[in-house]
Amino acid sequence: MAEILAENLSGKAVMGSDGSELGMLYNISVDLQSGQLIDLIVSPDEESVVPDVDFEQDEAGRYKVPVSNVQAVKDYIIVER
Repeated sequence: MAEILAENLSGKAVMGSDGSELGMLYNISVDLQSGQLIDLIVSPDEESVVPDVDFEQDEAGRYKVPVSNVQAVKDYIIVER
């Protein structure tokens, strides 16, 4: 994946590769030692129910999407499900 500034990700919707809307990007977790991105933290879209989400969730119910699942960043952040 090409380099993308974190500020360009702010406020983007996150969509599964199957077309399902997962929610909005809430935050990004980073390895402080290496600076490498680890997970996208996604606030689920409360209006739509997404079946069979295999991503781990944090204590607030937000999805932890591994950065390795990101396929594209344009109008949406597209992630492999």
